[in-house]
Amino acid sequence: MFVPSNRANMVQRAHETPADVIVLDLEDAVPPDQKAAARQAIRPSIESLHSAGKTVHVRINNLDTRLTRDDLAAVIGPGVTALLYPKAQSGQEIRDLDVLIREQEYHKDGVTPGDTALIPMIETARAVLRCEDIAKASSRIVGLALGGEDYCADIGVPRTKEGRELESIRRVMIQVCAAYRLRALDGIYAVLGDEAGLRADAAYARSIGMKGKYVVHPEQVMPVNDVFSPTPEELEAARQLIAEFDTAIAAGHGTVRIAGQMVDVPIANRARELIAYAEAIVARP
Repeated sequence: MFVPSNRANMVQRAHETPADVIVLDLEDAVPPDQKAAARQAIRPSIESLHSAGKTVHVRINNLDTRLTRDDLAAVIGPGVTALLYPKAQSGQEIRDLDVLIREQEYHKDGVTPGDTALIPMIETARAVLRCEDIAKASSRIVGLALGGEDYCADIGVPRTKEGRELESIRRVMIQVCAAYRLRALDGIYAVLGDEAGLRADAAYARSIGMKGKYVVHPEQVMPVNDVFSPTPEELEAARQLIAEFDTAIAAGHGTVRIAGQMVDVPIANRARELIAYAEAIVARP
């Protein structure tokens, strides 16, 4: 969940949200004349959220703004798991950013160089064309995030509730992330008070391979968590499939027919991954 780092009341509310990650924002959510003050106030917010057991990411400003170095100096340290980097454009840009991050890590107590993960945001047509170069530019990259609003502005189309205009960028991100074992993270659904639309958008994103979704308001957290969590029926079916498949393998069969479907190793592996994913959700603090 994105939280404007300059809004103390919103930061306080973030302590109670069940969002998997709190993203303290130094970029678009903060007006230009408040960025310096937000940067100065962010470290106590990081420490407070971390002490409350929250996973904290920070969205910094793009290198073109010349604010990035100051942002990094303010936020890198214990309690920040990852940085969200907006408007990534090339692999070289990410490599330059990696150097700046490492410089700060070397000078901060409690941080080992390389500890801070990085999630570039894919938000422009150029970024889509260079998506693979961006994804493989740094070993600290753990995922790619979709910036749908900026992408629509870049290609000159309105952002719709149905999201058809995001089809190509989503598909590219998912393919690249699958190839490099990264997480493809879907962008926000900007319409508040529309739970049905939010659920539909999240369900579609999950169905094509997105591994999570950003939100902008506490009311959006539970619907998205619900959509991205395996249902009891899905888990029961996966466990039954694994049990029958393992029995067939032990009997010397490479495939087995289960509920009218031919099941082989790739299908069984998907079922195992679903079970592991559900167990990881339960294990989260």
